[in-house]
Amino acid sequence: MTPSAISQAVRTLEARVGAALFLRTTRSVGLTEAGERFLMRAKPAFEELVAASEVARDLGRRPTGLLRLSVARAVMPILLEPLIASFCQAYPEVEVEIAASDELIDIAAEGFDAGVRLGQFIAADMIAVLLTPPFPLVVIGSPDYLGQRNHPERIDDLRNHACLRMRRSNGSIAPWSFVKSKKAVEAVVSGPLIAGDFATLLGAAIRGLGLAQVPGPIAAGAMKAGKLIPVLELFAPTTPGVFLYYPNRLQMLPKLRDLH
Repeated sequence: MTPSAISQAVRTLEARVGAALFLRTTRSVGLTEAGERFLMRAKPAFEELVAASEVARDLGRRPTGLLRLSVARAVMPILLEPLIASFCQAYPEVEVEIAASDELIDIAAEGFDAGVRLGQFIAADMIAVLLTPPFPLVVIGSPDYLGQRNHPERIDDLRNHACLRMRRSNGSIAPWSFVKSKKAVEAVVSGPLIAGDFATLLGAAIRGLGLAQVPGPIAAGAMKAGKLIPVLELFAPTTPGVFLYYPNRLQMLPKLRDLH
């Protein structure tokens, strides 16, 4: 700054405070008693402001700090469990906080850095980054269950089966989704169990309680192990996949950018 700019800044500060802060002579400049007291009280606050700027600048340079994610329960076993484990190992200076909820919340208003959920449930004004390929919703049952009943070959055959159902966050019970003749079809099914998450439905299906419709990646391990058998595969719908979403690319910090 030029000397004249500094003088103007000092005059503005003294006018705002309402007291002379500096003693000026032609040879030197010193502090008045008011100036000394002002400096004594203001210096810690100024140093804290400088430190706060450094912390904010550090967050903008490298992955560090608290990363808060709002995550749909349905995608936890599909993606988040293995992804978060590897992310935490790669970026030990980032603390990851996950709030698992199926409610469609305003992530900015609720203080989250980003959200993770199935693509069809993301608002159009969000920036969305695909984390998984599209995958099918599969109907599965255990060998013991299907060994006691005829395998369903048509959607209508589900009327004769125990179907394990999902209760949505709004309280409604989700129908099962299918594709027939290239058109989306919903089937209202019934059965002995209603749950609020896919993990419970999957476990119940493995134990032979009935059929369940779950995302393909959730059932993949159990199907490979022979614990579950897929049925009605010709009618399985495909979801867009799992997405990371956030409000504004320009506001993205390194801790979030490195998640994908």
